[in-house]
Amino acid sequence: MSLLPSNLVPLRLQTLHHPPNPNRGLPYPIPILPYSRSQTPSIICAKRTGKQRYPSEKKKLKQKQKQTLTLTPVDNKFEGVWRLSKLGVPIHSDPGKDFLGVSPGLLQEIAKVIEFPVASMLPQDAFSIVRKSFDARKMLKEPKFVYTVDMDVSKLLSLEPRTWDFISRLEPKLGLIEHMPNERASGDLISIIHDSKKNPEDILTTENGHNIYSGSEQSYKCPTIKKTKIAVVGSGPSGLFASLVLAELGADVTLIERGQAVEQRGRDIGALVVRRILQLESNFCFGEGGAGTWSDGKLVTRIGRNSGSVQAVMKTLVHFGAPKNILIDGKPHLGTDRLIPLLRNFRQHLQGLGVTIKFGTRVDDLLVEDGHVVGVRVSDSRDKLQFNSQKLGYDGVVLAVGHSARDIYQMLLSHNMVLVPKDFAVGLRIEHPQELINRIQYSALATEVYKGRGKVPVADYKVVNYINGEDGGPSSNSGATGRNCYSFCMCPGGQVVLTSTNPSELCVNGMSFSRRASKWANAALVATVSTKDFETLGCRGPLAGMEFERKAAIMGGGNFVVPVQTVTDFMENRLSVTSVPPSSYRLGVKAANLHELFPIHITEALQHSISTFDKELPGFITSEALLHGVETRTSSPIQIPRNTDTYESTSLKGLYPVGEGAGYAGGIVSAAVDGMFAGFAVARNFNLLDSCIESSLGKAQSAGVVKY
Repeated sequence: MSLLPSNLVPLRLQTLHHPPNPNRGLPYPIPILPYSRSQTPSIICAKRTGKQRYPSEKKKLKQKQKQTLTLTPVDNKFEGVWRLSKLGVPIHSDPGKDFLGVSPGLLQEIAKVIEFPVASMLPQDAFSIVRKSFDARKMLKEPKFVYTVDMDVSKLLSLEPRTWDFISRLEPKLGLIEHMPNERASGDLISIIHDSKKNPEDILTTENGHNIYSGSEQSYKCPTIKKTKIAVVGSGPSGLFASLVLAELGADVTLIERGQAVEQRGRDIGALVVRRILQLESNFCFGEGGAGTWSDGKLVTRIGRNSGSVQAVMKTLVHFGAPKNILIDGKPHLGTDRLIPLLRNFRQHLQGLGVTIKFGTRVDDLLVEDGHVVGVRVSDSRDKLQFNSQKLGYDGVVLAVGHSARDIYQMLLSHNMVLVPKDFAVGLRIEHPQELINRIQYSALATEVYKGRGKVPVADYKVVNYINGEDGGPSSNSGATGRNCYSFCMCPGGQVVLTSTNPSELCVNGMSFSRRASKWANAALVATVSTKDFETLGCRGPLAGMEFERKAAIMGGGNFVVPVQTVTDFMENRLSVTSVPPSSYRLGVKAANLHELFPIHITEALQHSISTFDKELPGFITSEALLHGVETRTSSPIQIPRNTDTYESTSLKGLYPVGEGAGYAGGIVSAAVDGMFAGFAVARNFNLLDSCIESSLGKAQSAGVVKY
C-alpha cells in the first residue's frame, strides 16, 4: 500500500534508519514529501499597514521578532502532550463554527506541523481541540478557522507507531509548538472540591476537635457540629461561586438577593418592555444571576483563558447546563436563553447543599460591633420604608453586589469605610445593521452568516483608540488627551435594552440570544473618565456618573424614551430634522443632540475615536448607524480595599467585598473567578479548609492589579 496521497507528487524518497525502539517494529522506509499548496479562490481584501494595523496584527509582528529566543530543550518527547497552536484551516476545508471535532482539514494542518506525509493516517482520537476561533482579518489571503490542538503522544504512538520518527524530530517553536510533560486537565469546581476531601491515607491528627485530612495538595477540615454561618449578598457570578465553594466545604450559607429568581425576573422584565412598568428591585440589573443574565452572556476574559481558575469556572458552567462548545470557542458566549436554565440548575444544586436563598430581600445595613461585622439588617425589597426589617446574625458577610447597587455604597460610607474612586468609562451605545458589520468584516463571505446559523459566526468587532493629542487628535487644551476610547460589550445580532434602576435616570446596555439572529449589531463606545472629569459638572464622590444618566432621561423626554442621534450628525455637531433610522430599543427613541450630553473633552474624544474606527472598519460612519444615550455602567466607579490573602475588608473585619461591585472584576468569568477565590479564602479564615489551591487553580489576580 502506498503512503502517498493521490494529490501529491513525490519529489524524493529517503529511507531513514532509526535507533532501536521497543515501541515500534523494524525500520522501514518513510517517504518525506513536500506539501503542495492547495489552489483555492481567495477573497481579495485590502491589507493594512503601519498605524492601520489591527492590534492583533501588531502583536503577531512582535511575536515574530521573538522567534530567536532560546527555548528549553525537551528531555523526553514521547511523554506528555504536545500543544500545537495557530493551525489555520481554510473555510472551505472546515465543517464550520458549530463543528468541534477533528476534521480531515485539521488533520492536514497537523500533518504539516509534524511533517507526517499522509494526514488521513493520523488517528483522530490522539488529538483534542483546545481552542477554535474564526479569523477573517484583512491581512489574511483567505479567512480561516484557527485551532489549538493537544496531541497525546502515548495515544498517538499506540494507534499509529509509524509517527515515532516524526515525533523524535519535533522541536518546540515559540507560540506554535509547546511540549507539556505533565499536562493536567482541571475539572469543574465541584469535582475539585470533592477531590480535595479525598485522601488515600488515614487521618493524621486531631486539632481542637477537628479531624484533619492531609493530601498532597489540599486538606479539608471537617467542621464541628455548629456550622460557620456565612451570608453572601448578591446572586451574580461572584456571589454564586462564593456560595458554591463555601457550601461544598460545609458552611451554613445564606444567599441574599434583592431581586427575584429568573422565572419571576423574566416576567418583570417583560412588563417593563411591554408596559413600561419598572420594578425597582427586579429588572435588567437586579435579580438572580446579576446584570449578566439578560445580556449577551459573554465569557471572554483577560485574566487568562487557559488558567486553571478560568477553566474551572467554564467547566462548572457546563456542569450546570452550558453547551460544551464554550470550552473550545475562541469567543465563547451563552446568550440569555441559555443562562436562564443554567441559573435554575445552579440554584437547585445550592439548595441541595442546604443553602438558604432569600429572593426579594434587600440588605439595608451591616450589623457592626467593635469594628467587626456580625450580621446584616434586611427587609422586603418591595418595602421602600423598611417597616418590617429584621436583624440576621452571621460569622462573616461576603459582599458580592453589582455596581448598580448604589445604595450599598452609601451604606458603606455611613460606616466610614474607605471607598477608593477609580477610573471607569462612559459613552454611548452604537447600533448598526448586522448585515453592514458582516460586509465590513467578511466582505463576500458575509453571505455565509445566515443569521447565526451559517458556517461562520456572526461578525463582531473590537476597536480601541488611545488619544495622545498627536496625529490630528483633540488639542491638549480640551482635556481629551491621554484618554482611552474603546468598544465594550459588543453584541452581534443583539438589541439595545434599558438598564435603569430609577425612573429619573436613563442607562442602556446590549443583549443577545445564543444564535445572535437579530438584524442589529450594537456595542458601547466609551471613553475613560476620572474624578477630574467631573469637576466641570460640579459632581463629587464615587457616584458622580449618575449625573449623565439623569441628563439622558431629560433629553429623552421621560417614560424611558432614549435620546438618539445618527453617527453622521454626531460627528458634525448637528441634529437633522429628518427621521432617525430604526432602532432595536423597544421603548422608543427620540432624536437629540448627544454631542451636548457630555463635557466637551469627552465628546471630542468620542468623535475623534469614531473617526479612527472608521479607518479601521470602513463604513463604520454611516447615516444607518444610531447612537443611544447613555452608557455609564461599564464597571464599578470605586474599589473597596481588601486584604490580598484573606479577601477581608481593610476597614471592617468580617466583611469580604468581592466581584464587580467591589471593583475586582468586570464580566461573568472574572467575577466568578473572584467569587471562587473569595470562597476559598473565607473557608480558610474559618478553618474549613487548610490548603494551597494554586496547585490546581493557579494564583488569583493580585488585588492591586485588576484585570477583567
